[in-house]
Amino acid sequence: MLSNTSKYAIRATIYIALNATPGARVGIKKIAADLDIPSPFLAKILQILVKRRILSSNKGPNGGFGLTRDSDKISLYEIVTVIDGDDVFRQCLISMRTCNENNIACALHHQYEPIRKQMTRLFREQTIDDLARDIKARDQIVAL
Repeated sequence: MLSNTSKYAIRATIYIALNATPGARVGIKKIAADLDIPSPFLAKILQILVKRRILSSNKGPNGGFGLTRDSDKISLYEIVTVIDGDDVFRQCLISMRTCNENNIACALHHQYEPIRKQMTRLFREQTIDDLARDIKARDQIVAL
């Protein structure tokens, strides 16, 4: 349901949360190699996140990427909407249009609506910190 771009953005942000510190940022080559994401594609994604002030970047020998605020203040919803917009949270499953109670464009609207609401709530409530702590607890950096 999520685009690969959103998945990469979430994974990279978690990786940065786990590895960057105020004094030491994470370089794009390291992120790309460890997460197996093509570096040019990752660079475009990270620049979008920098432009939207989710990440910060510095150039130079100690350059790289870091978070602009605490990871518990960055929701998955924010990342997905920055990358792909909010269509995944508004559109019905088989329709290209947005459904609402006054304009039902999807034959699965009534079945999918509760699922979509639950997914929206999950993405709004889950933060990068939640996922990073879970990964740390299971020591599964590679699983990103």
